[in-house]
Amino acid sequence: MSVNLATMLKEGTKKSHTMAENMGFIKCFLRGVVEKTSYRKLAANLYYVYGAMEAEMERLKDHPVLAPVYFPELNRKAALEQDLAFYYGPQWQTEVVISPVGQAYVDRIREIANERPELLVAHLYTRYLGDLSGGQILKKIAVTAMKLEDGEGTAFYEFEQIPDEKAFKTQYRAAMDTLPVDQATADAIVEEANAAFGMNMKMFDELEGNLIKAIGTMLFNSLTRRNSRGSTETGLAT
Repeated sequence: MSVNLATMLKEGTKKSHTMAENMGFIKCFLRGVVEKTSYRKLAANLYYVYGAMEAEMERLKDHPVLAPVYFPELNRKAALEQDLAFYYGPQWQTEVVISPVGQAYVDRIREIANERPELLVAHLYTRYLGDLSGGQILKKIAVTAMKLEDGEGTAFYEFEQIPDEKAFKTQYRAAMDTLPVDQATADAIVEEANAAFGMNMKMFDELEGNLIKAIGTMLFNSLTRRNSRGSTETGLAT
């Protein structure tokens, strides 16, 4: 039995997506205020998150639910290694440390991979589809805000093996709709996707303290004040 999982995920995570958009760190990012120390800490956490997710997907690539959405061309760990070498220097591996919030995210990925592998679909959806959509907007902002040369510190956003990102997203969503899951499992995947949004929001929240110190409380409050138009993309799935 298959269900329209892609639509269920999009509709079922709308509230979480809106909440993520309204995080102070993301609002500042979208308005062009990107502070390198905060950004590199986010990249460090994501390095461990993607490392765990991609290691588990490699191990479980023949799992009946996961096999149709196993696309190694999406892998981000190697790209994040390039970015961390740029931000921290050649000895980055001795300097990069995962935060407690990032560790909880990694622990959850390991847990479900061992106990309910089908729920990994939620984490793949939340991160990768966001990387392919909102992530491209964030790349342009990061380059401008941090005055980066083209290609410096933004390998994370480059999908060299995916020439047409829009077409790939369509292909990915179609693959999700072929997964052999029943309604109860699909509901559990949507629930896990909302939890994944929550984990990402905790990482953003963790970085707000660094950002406030860097730009000042008054400016931070001004930048993050809600406006009538809202924002655009978070780099998380829509």
